[in-house]
Amino acid sequence: MIKCVILDDELLAISYLKLLCDQIEGIEVVKAFNNPKIFLQEINDIDCDVCILDIEMPGMNGLQVAELIKNKKIIFTTAYKEYAAEAFDLDVVDYVRKPIKKERLQQAFEKAEKLLGEQKKNQFFEWNTNLGKTRIFVSDVVYIKTSDIDSRDKDLMLKNNSEITLKNLSFKNLSELLPEKLFVQINKKEMVNIQHIQVFSSSEIILDMVSSDGIPLKLGVSDIFKNQISEKLSR
Repeated sequence: MIKCVILDDELLAISYLKLLCDQIEGIEVVKAFNNPKIFLQEINDIDCDVCILDIEMPGMNGLQVAELIKNKKIIFTTAYKEYAAEAFDLDVVDYVRKPIKKERLQQAFEKAEKLLGEQKKNQFFEWNTNLGKTRIFVSDVVYIKTSDIDSRDKDLMLKNNSEITLKNLSFKNLSELLPEKLFVQINKKEMVNIQHIQVFSSSEIILDMVSSDGIPLKLGVSDIFKNQISEKLSR
């Protein structure tokens, strides 16, 4: 379910947008505003994923409002095509011209859903572990290795030096759970979070995690993965 908030200075436009959203499966309008200032006062306290903003409004236009919104996906609506370039400069989900058609609005929500899915992937994933079904925050993972006990399992080393075992999970499937830009496989048995790499050479990497004897953790690099590691680190 995507939760959205509407901002448009015209009440008829709000009613029409609500009607369209009600006709699109998986969309819930949690609140609507016709005043940009009140919208900005309340938006950070509202549980929503997407803001549908009209651009042409008196006092403060939608472009100005969008610059003040954090952690929300934005869909612009407007009858004026001249705002298109400025709208996309703000890295919004979509720009929908009025009069709005249901199919076009649905297309915008599909884009938002894809982006929200990627955002969720960048934050955490869930899997069966030695602790049961566990939510694992990606930013806490330093590196991953094939379990010495069962090669089908993967051991996750976390920033707090604790360890969690993911049950029955291949590196291929694990790569689909993790944000591609942050994790790279370095050999057949190990994968690392590139944010924790301190040194990378032709034969090894050194992480910012220390081993049990207090020495920085060193891991071997396989020849077949060198180019992939270099490419990730150069981004």
